Amino acid sequence: MRVLGVDPGLTRCGVGVVEGVAGRPLTMLGVGVVRTPADAELGRRLVGIEEGIERWLDEYRPEHVAVERVFSQHNVRTVMGTAQASAVAMLCASRRGIPVALHTPSEVKAAVTGSGRADKAQIGAMVTRLLRLDAPPKPADAADALALAICHIWRGPAQNRLQRAVDRHTAAAPSPSKGRTA
Repeated sequence: MRVLGVDPGLTRCGVGVVEGVAGRPLTMLGVGVVRTPADAELGRRLVGIEEGIERWLDEYRPEHVAVERVFSQHNVRTVMGTAQASAVAMLCASRRGIPVALHTPSEVKAAVTGSGRADKAQIGAMVTRLLRLDAPPKPADAADALALAICHIWRGPAQNRLQRAVDRHTAAAPSPSKGRTA
């Protein structure tokens, strides 16, 4: 499985591609950051993120895209920028028919470090170890993108099986309006 992880942000949008399957050593294929100038107009910044994500999709041809789920913070402006960058990544993948999965920060931390409360340094250290890198990817946004991809490789298949089971159950369940007479 080849996964593009996206740690969304308007100024720095972390991207990383990991290939492998759960239970086997994983391989990093690429890591980086799509940057936009903080003083640029919002629409121009979103186009810049789109162009950057499209280049990564063209170059690495991932089978899945894993994006960090936006969560509520006290700073509404930061949340809005993160949500906008996240939407751009989801749109780019969906336009190509690539499945998109959203993972919460605590889910990613727990998958990669064993603790949902891990800090940036712990994530960077575990990503370095799991991918057999010489040093943690910099900046932290890049390491976080790799952690998202790792999380999806490890947890995605189980989530997909669960969703298929729910879908089968929903399809098999009788409709509330069927079988009733007036």
